[in-house]
Amino acid sequence: MTDFPRPLGAADKNSQTFAVLVWIGTIFFSFVPALIVYLLKKDDAFLQEHSKEALNWAITMLLLTLIGQVLTIVLIGFLLIGIMVIAQLIFCIIGAVKASNGQPCALPFNIRLIK
Repeated sequence: MTDFPRPLGAADKNSQTFAVLVWIGTIFFSFVPALIVYLLKKDDAFLQEHSKEALNWAITMLLLTLIGQVLTIVLIGFLLIGIMVIAQLIFCIIGAVKASNGQPCALPFNIRLIK
């Protein structure tokens, strides 16, 4: 996993906690927590980058879910949806751990629609 191209400011504990909550919320509520934090916390660079990454991840997962649902017609979609559930859990936990350590996180299979 690579770091963000631009350096982030030092994150305080409050920002780290919000970023962890964004990643954990993404597991259960898809893009909603990341979108709320992205729109409300414009002044915090660390939180902005983590919410942007989580939002991009949630959008990527939504697109793959749609593709998986279409592919269930030919039965391969069930495999894709199973893999996506596991990937969602693993990559959101990775994001939460990096956020709790104050590190940036860039997920490898993320479609970056929001820059």
